[in-house]
Amino acid sequence: MPLSRSIPRLLVLWDVDHTLIETRGVGFTIYQRAFPAATGRPLIELAKVSGRTELDIMRETLRINGIKPTDEARGKLAAALIQGYEDTRDELATTGRALPGAYDTLATLAADSAIFQTVLTGNLREVARIKLEVFGLDQFLNLKAGAYGDDHQERAELVAIAQERARQRTGIAFNKDTTVLVGDTPNDVAAGLRAGVRVIGVATGKTSIGELQNAGANWTTRSLRSVNEVISSTLG
Repeated sequence: MPLSRSIPRLLVLWDVDHTLIETRGVGFTIYQRAFPAATGRPLIELAKVSGRTELDIMRETLRINGIKPTDEARGKLAAALIQGYEDTRDELATTGRALPGAYDTLATLAADSAIFQTVLTGNLREVARIKLEVFGLDQFLNLKAGAYGDDHQERAELVAIAQERARQRTGIAFNKDTTVLVGDTPNDVAAGLRAGVRVIGVATGKTSIGELQNAGANWTTRSLRSVNEVISSTLG
């Protein structure tokens, strides 16, 4: 995505799964294929994935399946997952989907020179890229400025990483008042609040409006289309 000639005033960090897209089971299928390819053992149990980083998910998944989660083991599993998504692009495109309003919302924000948008996701960098490319959403996001599940195990730490990468791309130092995180889980909300930024909780996944409010989201909405209104009011 080319950089705007104008100076952006707001950094918008998007979660990916269940905020912008759904894999509808393809992700779990890929894990079932990737785990034995990386370890030589079948996947008996997958760690809980909602709102967590892939480093954290891989570590626990290896452990509960009886494998020591060394850097080497995690590296092999990560490589197998990335290859799994590369090999399954067509399946992902036909089974998964971009969530209602995702394309139009990202397109509208991308057209506003006051906004710089990227991702903050628990996905591995290359997996996030593949998912967003499959559904045509990558064109609206500066993925080089994002923070990913292979950058740090703790999701809250990804906010500062994304802010620094956005600064490198724009020359603007985004702070807690000029950064908004958009996510669908209490873990997304907690990560944003711990990092000191404002959070828009979207009930596009399995979490209800009430749960997002109880988690402390600054704003909540059931529709991605409403995110534009919230961000416009934030800029105002």
